[in-house]
Amino acid sequence: MIIDTHLHLIYRDRLGYSWLKDVPALDVDFTWETYAREARRLGISSVLHMEVDVAPEDIAAETAMVQQLSRRPDSLLRGVIASCRPEEQGFAAYLETQLTTPFVKGFRRVLHVVPDDVSEGALFRENVKRLSGTGLTFDLCMLPHQIDKAKALVDLAPDVTFILDHCGVPDIKGNGYDAWKSGITDIARRDNVRVKISGIPAYGDLENWTLEDLKPYFQHTIASFGFDRAIWGSDWPVCTLGGGLSTWVATTQALLHGCTKEEKDKLFSGNAKRIWGLS
Repeated sequence: MIIDTHLHLIYRDRLGYSWLKDVPALDVDFTWETYAREARRLGISSVLHMEVDVAPEDIAAETAMVQQLSRRPDSLLRGVIASCRPEEQGFAAYLETQLTTPFVKGFRRVLHVVPDDVSEGALFRENVKRLSGTGLTFDLCMLPHQIDKAKALVDLAPDVTFILDHCGVPDIKGNGYDAWKSGITDIARRDNVRVKISGIPAYGDLENWTLEDLKPYFQHTIASFGFDRAIWGSDWPVCTLGGGLSTWVATTQALLHGCTKEEKDKLFSGNAKRIWGLS
């Protein structure tokens, strides 16, 4: 069993994605049907949709669209990690609304696309603390140089589970191991942080990355967090930039060579089940 905790769907006729113009390879529709066909062949049995940084006015519509797709017969969709704007006054009311929707499992605000000081604002931090006691998670999508800001958020809300996306977004192509390594070691000391093994082929040489390029990043991430605090995600369709869904599943299996069945089960499904109550 594989639970994919990081799927993006792109429907340009329904939602606004201003950032797509800067990534031509992704500026096309990536639909549920396309993903599901390949996912079923790979043994993916449950899926969480990850927000795609849609236009602010489309945030609620994105969640509603994915929930509608989840109602199709034999759908694999089990919930969403919804977009949010903790830096805005309306977050408290937005949170109250989402708490009435069990389909919403957590939130994400991508922080490497906004000024560094956004996450340092008093309102942002106050609103992140509002997640305490809700059972909702908060994904951290940040660059290695922002790791101190991530640690500050994590320390403010010790009973909130934070998910560090994409192994902390290392610069694999630029040989950024040393700049990334110590930050991973440090943030992993926080018991309320989990790490997502996802997306890393997109940070290597897209045409020429190899298993050996990824190994040091995978190995240090697991050494720091352990298999009890690691979850798996595809980052589809971003993973298509570095080979695609089937390539990433096969690569993960290769990275896990020599690991026990118990360790593999924790990464691929067990930890996600526990964090979000998935089946």
